[in-house]
Amino acid sequence: MVKSDNHNPNQSHDATGWDPAELGAASEIIDRALAEDLATGDVTSRVAVPAEAMARARLVTKAPLVLSGLSVAAAVFHRVDPSTWIELVASDGDRVPEGTIVARVRGRARSLLAAERTALNLLQRMSGVATLTRRFVDAAGGRCRITDTRKTMPGLRSLDRYAVRCGGGHNHRNDLGAGVLIKENHIRACGGITAAITAARETAPHTLRIECEVTDMKELSEALNAGADVVMLDNMDDAEVAEAVAITGKRALVEVSGGISCERVEVLAALGIDLISVGKLTHSATAADISLLFEPPGGWH
Repeated sequence: MVKSDNHNPNQSHDATGWDPAELGAASEIIDRALAEDLATGDVTSRVAVPAEAMARARLVTKAPLVLSGLSVAAAVFHRVDPSTWIELVASDGDRVPEGTIVARVRGRARSLLAAERTALNLLQRMSGVATLTRRFVDAAGGRCRITDTRKTMPGLRSLDRYAVRCGGGHNHRNDLGAGVLIKENHIRACGGITAAITAARETAPHTLRIECEVTDMKELSEALNAGADVVMLDNMDDAEVAEAVAITGKRALVEVSGGISCERVEVLAALGIDLISVGKLTHSATAADISLLFEPPGGWH
């Protein structure tokens, strides 16, 4: 979790856990985003807000959602001004209704205004991914895993992957070096499914499973006979998926991918598959609606 020294130390808000590599990537993302937004400073605050002005604000949800990125938002405020006080009221992974106060901040008004947009952009993006993921996970009903893909927002993969976990989903490959996944173009480059799987089996580290994408029953049988550990059923209809599961038996894990909707997940999950990978979790998630509202003098309501 990206930590702020100034949020309530008695509260733990890390429902899913950050990978150590993700922590460094998140810190770099925050630095880049702030540099982008504050490259020439905040002229409006400089000319209109007194330097000595102090303010309190609350982060409030404007719609039901699943939270992700609270610690990232806190880190943004702290990066702009280490003296900012931050209280996280909710936790990543929480389902919260409209009107929920999820965090409170207090500090120099100029600092809060400088951090506001970057903090919200990241929090809204991550909560949008978590919210969409939760819809798919709920539809699967625990019968199979919902996983993301590498179709993430460029530069934001570490945050996207964490947000998927906050929504109850699982991560697929983080990068091209994280697993062997033989797809259509690999098969064409190698001269066929058998040739590709054989070459991978001979040279890949023994710790990596070999997964192969297939589009019909002929390709499925070839991949299984060649020793694939995982088969990815690409753009097959429900009847084809059911047939593929029967053919595969226990010889390999079965992943389904391609044009997956929430409505279809319920059907697919009942067919005995192991995984459904959904690109739209990260490439089409709508940002969650969250606002930062300054409090009038006199405190929080």
